[in-house]
Amino acid sequence: MTGAGRTDAGVHASGQVVSCASERNFPFDRLVLALRGLLPADCSVREATVVADGFSARFDARERTYVYAILCRPHPSALLSRYTLFVGQPLDLEAMRSGAASLIGESDFRSFAAAPPGQRTVRDLRHINFRRAGDLVRIEVTADAFLHHMVRTIVGTLIECGTGRRDPSDIPRILAAHDRAAAGPTASPQGLYLAGVRYADGYDSFAEPPIFGA
Repeated sequence: MTGAGRTDAGVHASGQVVSCASERNFPFDRLVLALRGLLPADCSVREATVVADGFSARFDARERTYVYAILCRPHPSALLSRYTLFVGQPLDLEAMRSGAASLIGESDFRSFAAAPPGQRTVRDLRHINFRRAGDLVRIEVTADAFLHHMVRTIVGTLIECGTGRRDPSDIPRILAAHDRAAAGPTASPQGLYLAGVRYADGYDSFAEPPIFGA
């Protein structure tokens, strides 16, 4: 079995894609129902389909989208602590957008990743969108692929911009440093969701994380 994306402990997935091959025949139209009966309560399958031989959920992916959820209000939530990052002070989304604009495009993201020496760290970051929904701040990040801790480090750095601890104009310098120490902290895994994976045939597994009401 091959997953489209790997996640750290505590990270969620609302649009994961998994490919597998079987040498046995079985009633494929009953696969989703059968898996629902076998999987634990915190894992579910929405749909299944037959694909061409050799298809890989990971290597055939053309684009991945992550969503990060921040609970932004004076007091935390016991119920949402597993699914959001709590920030107890106001966030300036315009400052965060300004900082994020410097990240768009193809760049070396070594400063924003836990990458060993020698690993290729160039990625094409296609968009970063921000939306406020009540006390929740939603950050959507899409790229051709991601490095280990890349989204969480981007979010941690942009939060520093949003709280005034870092000037948004500092982002180009961080990129150019190619040094993880130049960027901000790695945001907690609880707020991160693998929300969707796009393929060349147009299929997109995107599903809004349930915390946003979809």
